Amino acid sequence: MSQQFKRRLIRERVLQVLYACEMNSECLSDLTKLVLSDITDADDREFATDLINRCIINRDELNRIIMERVSNWEMNRIALIDRILLRIGICEILYFPQIPPKVSINEAIEISKNYSTAGSGKFINGILDAILGELKDAGRITKSGRGLLDKSFPRSSSKKKNL
Repeated sequence: MSQQFKRRLIRERVLQVLYACEMNSECLSDLTKLVLSDITDADDREFATDLINRCIINRDELNRIIMERVSNWEMNRIALIDRILLRIGICEILYFPQIPPKVSINEAIEISKNYSTAGSGKFINGILDAILGELKDAGRITKSGRGLLDKSFPRSSSKKKNL
């Protein structure tokens, strides 16, 4: 099984744990053990538990970042799966320096295609892309190395110049 496919399955499991926590407020450690029970690789299990824990610990900050981007919406109007996928994407962008931001965004989009509504992929893409730009502009992204942060033109220069 490819590493990319394995990571997507792990992210789907993280989504399942976070969704169950939102719906039932179940015991996190028991739920995590159950959902991750067939993940045998120690690195994969560590990634999953770290992502779950960081999403929960930083939930208020992640929600604040989302709300700043969707200021005309109430948080409860965003589908629960989409909210969780946005939190996962932002969490990876902020707290997992080894994962390229575009990978985090793409994974959230792809997972939304299987677990959420037809328009969720576009919604998640737009929100995460805008948040990534804002985090870059604010200097909050601490990723370096090939493919981790693309070198692009400043976001403020959106007008094309005549050549």
